[in-house]
Amino acid sequence: MNYYETDFRNKNRGYMKLIVWQKAVGLFDLVWNIAFREAKIDLKLRSQWVDAAQSVSANIAEGYGRRSVNEYIQFLYYALGSMAETMTRAVGLKQTQQISSERFQDFDVLHYEVENRLLRLLEKLEQKRDDAYWIAPIAEDPEEYVITPSLQHSITPLRTHA
Repeated sequence: MNYYETDFRNKNRGYMKLIVWQKAVGLFDLVWNIAFREAKIDLKLRSQWVDAAQSVSANIAEGYGRRSVNEYIQFLYYALGSMAETMTRAVGLKQTQQISSERFQDFDVLHYEVENRLLRLLEKLEQKRDDAYWIAPIAEDPEEYVITPSLQHSITPLRTHA
């Protein structure tokens, strides 16, 4: 069982139930494993890439904890910026052959999913804010994230450690 699958009663830990947060943690896990276990990457670039990936889930959590829709949205935009940074660093590492094309593809598939889930959550929150309906719970419908085969990306399962 993953830590976030525990039944928490604390309202401030509700972000742990968000699929986008869980997938962002999975993205951090993948980046960390590539950077520190599998590849020979320049020390500074490795740290920057891992930090950017970890910042995604951290910003989702921090925004949620602010308990204000406007601040939550702002932190989700920070998370989106960290997604762009994470991708840019991965592209550079692939370009300089510090990570393999296969591992970049693994990263890209999960990154694509997290980014799209984040964009959809932002869209929903902005709509709730604009409709003055922030009190309603924010729920993620997994069916909203089904990616059509023409996009050449698939939804990936969360990584688990044995």
